[in-house]
Amino acid sequence: MAFQMPFRFAEKSTPSMDSRARLSKMMEYDQPLVWVTLLLMLLGMVMVYSASISLPDSPKFANYVRWQNTYFLQRQAMFVVVSLVAALFVFRIRIADLQKAAPYLFIGTLVLLVLVLIPGLGVVVNGGRRWLSLKVFNVQPSELMKVVIVLYAADYTVRKQEYMHKLTKGFLPMAIAVAFVGGLLLLEPDLGAFGVIVCIAMGILFLGGINVVWFGGIGALLALIFVSIIALSKFRRERYFAYLNPWEEDNALNKAYQLTHSLIAFGRGEIFGVGLGGSVEKLHYLPEAHTDFLLAVIGEELGLVGVLIVIAMFYWLIKRAFDIGRQAIAIDQTFAGLTAKGIGIWIGVQTFINMGVNLGLLPTKGLTLPLMSYGGTGVVINCVGLAILLRIDYENRVLMRGGRL
Repeated sequence: MAFQMPFRFAEKSTPSMDSRARLSKMMEYDQPLVWVTLLLMLLGMVMVYSASISLPDSPKFANYVRWQNTYFLQRQAMFVVVSLVAALFVFRIRIADLQKAAPYLFIGTLVLLVLVLIPGLGVVVNGGRRWLSLKVFNVQPSELMKVVIVLYAADYTVRKQEYMHKLTKGFLPMAIAVAFVGGLLLLEPDLGAFGVIVCIAMGILFLGGINVVWFGGIGALLALIFVSIIALSKFRRERYFAYLNPWEEDNALNKAYQLTHSLIAFGRGEIFGVGLGGSVEKLHYLPEAHTDFLLAVIGEELGLVGVLIVIAMFYWLIKRAFDIGRQAIAIDQTFAGLTAKGIGIWIGVQTFINMGVNLGLLPTKGLTLPLMSYGGTGVVINCVGLAILLRIDYENRVLMRGGRL
């Protein structure tokens, strides 16, 4: 009996200790956040393949696709691999180090935005000079600016916390920086990226405690600026009026062509869709189906159910970003908290604009669906932003356990 009791005690305690060890290891990072991100990327890769499978038949793409139906799938798979490697690298960087580097990253990205505008360096695609060629693929500095402005605005808000209620020392320097970025983006032109960046900066300043009166006034001024940009540009003005009445014959055949075919795609999909690969609109009717209008192909092939699942995953991702930010601020990690919420604003605003355009709720604007649409820089930068979010959550867990970073 004296021999059996210790044996039984050891037999019961060992699994319990192993369970605690496994639980502790499992809770070191946010597994659901990782899985939702991976699911969105994998679903996006499948839908990019489905949306682009007929593109080799088009003269526009035949020169470099070389009649390979899997060209865009292979490229997207390569982008996903590069994105995961970049995310693993960024996850290892301490948030404190990112805060120190934020001003330098902002200046460096501004230089890239200037280089894009130099003939011979900037690559022109569909009338926009937005890319720098790295031979293997093109880099879009405006995408990089989205994550950099999150870091810069969060760092600025922390450094200028005591001046946030003052116009000249608090808001004005940040407004000048964003205006300079906006000027460069409008020269490309890229009004969509400018809108997202303005929303990120304003959102972080608001969360950081900017004077509400100044915030409202500047918000109204920004709205006036965007309206003026649209009104003074014949192309944007025509596109806006076409969006208001897309089914008018002239609009449907010209400025609202993408929108009408996107709406037709959603209509064909109904509740459960026509089946994966069964889209008709992707057969050269809906332009850019694998980039800006990927959601329309999802709606046609997977129906309302597929669209709602995508919306639910993005909603969870954005909500999780704000939860992580709230948790970081609660343990006095203000920069980390504002950065996490800024990432949530970034993903949320861009997702809302892309989905709104696809559904006809907003005027047509060239913004991709985060993590899902075809594109190298966009997917890589989205993953970098979410790696920073995952790192913030990891550091929150370490500090709440009494550990040191």
